[in-house]
Amino acid sequence: METFGNSPVSALSPRRRSVLLGGVGGAATAALGALGHGGTATAGQSRRSAAEAVADFDLDTGNFIRDVISRFQPAHPLYADIVGPMDVTISQRYIHLSMISWFDAVAPYHPTALGVYSRLGRRPSSESATNRNKNIAALHANYHVTKDVELAWEPLFRELMTAVGLDPDDTSEDRTSPVGIGNLAGKAVIAATERDGMNQLGDEGRKYHGQPYADYTGYRPVNTAYDLTNPSRWQPVLGPHQRRLAIPGRGDKGIFTVQQFVTPQMRLTRAHTFDDPGRFRLAPPDHVDHTRPRAYRRSVDEILEASATLTDERKVRAEFFDNKLLGVGLAGQVAADTRGLDLDGWIHLMTAISVAIYDALIAAWHYKAKYDTARPFSAVSHVYGDSPVTAWGGPGRGTVDDMPASEWAGYLKVGDHPEYPSGSTTICSAQAQAARRFFDDDVLDWRQPFSAGSSVVEPEITPAKGLELHWPTWTDYNRDCGISRLWGGVHFKKTAERSILFGEQFGDLAHAYVQRHINGDVED
Repeated sequence: METFGNSPVSALSPRRRSVLLGGVGGAATAALGALGHGGTATAGQSRRSAAEAVADFDLDTGNFIRDVISRFQPAHPLYADIVGPMDVTISQRYIHLSMISWFDAVAPYHPTALGVYSRLGRRPSSESATNRNKNIAALHANYHVTKDVELAWEPLFRELMTAVGLDPDDTSEDRTSPVGIGNLAGKAVIAATERDGMNQLGDEGRKYHGQPYADYTGYRPVNTAYDLTNPSRWQPVLGPHQRRLAIPGRGDKGIFTVQQFVTPQMRLTRAHTFDDPGRFRLAPPDHVDHTRPRAYRRSVDEILEASATLTDERKVRAEFFDNKLLGVGLAGQVAADTRGLDLDGWIHLMTAISVAIYDALIAAWHYKAKYDTARPFSAVSHVYGDSPVTAWGGPGRGTVDDMPASEWAGYLKVGDHPEYPSGSTTICSAQAQAARRFFDDDVLDWRQPFSAGSSVVEPEITPAKGLELHWPTWTDYNRDCGISRLWGGVHFKKTAERSILFGEQFGDLAHAYVQRHINGDVED
């Protein structure tokens, strides 16, 4: 597999880098502010209406991804009530289908592109002289996906469309108009994916009282939240009820819940670039095999060392990558903006990245279900029992040296799924490789500021003073994404290392897949 060194960042001009102060950079700051990660966002930003957020959008010259969607959603007052950053499989599915709808909606305005789920003809080149038709078609397509896949977003998206002068109730299917093309593209995505294996409709295996996205595979954990009978296998966490993990304190006091493996059926969902996720090799998690006590204990000690040596910067990095909307979702947008891509370029890059992430998730969930591996909190307790360990003592308590191992917890909340591989690291790596292939280099050059006290885990405490994170290359980004899972106490070191290599191949496959559709080298 091809490897990449540290590419020089000087290839990006100062003019291009400065674009990040507005556009996506502004959206990134608003998103960070809305979800508790400071930047320079203000309370006023979080209360902007749709009309205010997109007041300067021009259908002819604008870019709906950068200038509308990225600005509007994080700034909306209902944003935090709808988005759960930990709901990775379900939220990523909505994001992914939205991006596919963009690709299919603008394909008729491209010289050669053919849609993923639709064939809507080719429009005259004169109709793509500006961005107007592409913006209109893509927004209408996305609206249809929103209504079907993530209904909670529908009022927001409706407000967004109205704010830019579009009519969400225009149901035209005229293939000569951008509205009709967009509506047909969105409907084609819905028709192709409603029964793709994720149980969106909630009727798999049941006739009454549908439960959307419920497991129908029969998965059952070996361990319970109360008893660890097999220290190598996943144990659900018993914890306080939280309506949204990103917003501490929201939940019913005194009510505790037991984790369920979120959407284990993800492994059965249709991928774009392969039929069987089992074709991708991933070595067994021998570092979390309790019958190999030396390796098992080494993995635990690495976790404890990381916990005991947390710094403000490591905490910020851990939180940032834990929020998939930020750590993963913004990276491609930043890359597109700094490179000065046109609207087609934005859509093609976003689609390649999205295919890479989605297919990587399917493969990762295949192995999460197959290996069903224990999380660090179970392993720490198993190895050291009630003996005192040195580790992070909880919000605001710093490192302590008298914590019973049975009370240890990582800096981050534990995901609702088995440990191996790391889903976050896998999708970071898949995205990075898709972007490398798209640009044919390793340059990222992403700088992201964080204000003092902007932590979600330790609000008003961490970081003690403002800091800026910088990823010169995708390789740096990948490395941070992986190691941040160790710092957060949710993945073992060897898991993160293996997941980087595992994820790269999906970036390669996605790049080739999307290029075939861009070039029209698929069945018409």
